Amino acid sequence: MTTNTLGLSTRCIHAGDSRDSLGAVHTPLYSHSTFAFASTSDVLDVVEGRKTGNLYTRYGMNPTIRSVEEKLASIEGGENAWVFSSGMAAESATFLSFCKAGDHIICIGDVYGGTFELLGQNLPSVGITTTFLLGSELDKLDAAVKDNTRIIFFETPTNPNMEVFDVRAIAEIAHRRGVLVVVDNTFATPVNQSPLALGADLVIHSTTKYLGGHSDLTGGVVIGSSKLLQPIWTWRKNLGQMMAPEVAHLLARSLRTLVIRVKAHNEGAALLARRLSEHPRVERVSYPGLPTHPQHELAKRQMRGFGGMLSFVVRGDAKAAAAVVDRLKLFAIAPSLGGVESLVTQPVTTTHHGLTPEERGRRSISDGMVRLSVGLEEAEDLWADLAQALEG
Repeated sequence: MTTNTLGLSTRCIHAGDSRDSLGAVHTPLYSHSTFAFASTSDVLDVVEGRKTGNLYTRYGMNPTIRSVEEKLASIEGGENAWVFSSGMAAESATFLSFCKAGDHIICIGDVYGGTFELLGQNLPSVGITTTFLLGSELDKLDAAVKDNTRIIFFETPTNPNMEVFDVRAIAEIAHRRGVLVVVDNTFATPVNQSPLALGADLVIHSTTKYLGGHSDLTGGVVIGSSKLLQPIWTWRKNLGQMMAPEVAHLLARSLRTLVIRVKAHNEGAALLARRLSEHPRVERVSYPGLPTHPQHELAKRQMRGFGGMLSFVVRGDAKAAAAVVDRLKLFAIAPSLGGVESLVTQPVTTTHHGLTPEERGRRSISDGMVRLSVGLEEAEDLWADLAQALEG
């Protein structure tokens, strides 16, 4: 019986784990920066790839790091995985691995504000350009692919409008043109969605979010085939983007409860989305699990659950939305998402503050939009908090 034939919860607990000489039931924390060898020939065997071994933590050659990478690859259905110091580190290494000066990326739909900045400001400074297509412009995708296009990148669901994109359909277009598909699966998690099985080439996560799940670590990961991951390893090594062993150990702990946590996030968010959609002070709710969501039927086909993230628009202006946010008691006003505690933020003040008002308007990120990361509190308690804030 191989690990990959086991169920997802079982893999979250057991994949990648090994017992040390003292019988630890999970891979221990090896906080060492370097590892010793018995002989020069042993060193060369590892350095030259004849044997797998531990050498230097910045290279990822550390048993705690290797263990969590094996676990992440297993639960996302990839051959291999590389962990990083952050989700943005994972993204930047991936883009730089496959694009050089003169190359082109296509970014579909809304993405995290830092990703907008990376693609729109940082990469152009080294000659890598990006075409940004709205989710409503997918009919232009084939025409947008150029001879120098190397990557099509997108989130699904997106931040903050919760748009859902057809991974299989986009991959068919991309692969016909020889272009890689890179999907950010942070919002959905491997519990709710499997982009690699749908045709994506690489999957990225900010492990800071649901995979970490407790708002106590920062990290990222890229998952896919060993062949595609090989050039990314070199960029990670030389940019110094390695996840610390202590963080990898925390991440492995969190992954053991991923399935049960995400299912509870799904249930709580679904209840709040339904209630908010019926509230007179709410203009609209964006949540893939609602029948009113524009891509609800696609989400039902592509996803196994609809996630713990939703956004809604308060009737009125930014001040009206801020007043609602400020009256909340159980929801902490904070960026980030995916923790056991519920968080609230206005995209105009945090995640997408860096976009111009015109660009936010073009993307329907209104001043009255509020984004919720629904935690693991009792859903009725969270609803009572939202109701009092809306009615105050």
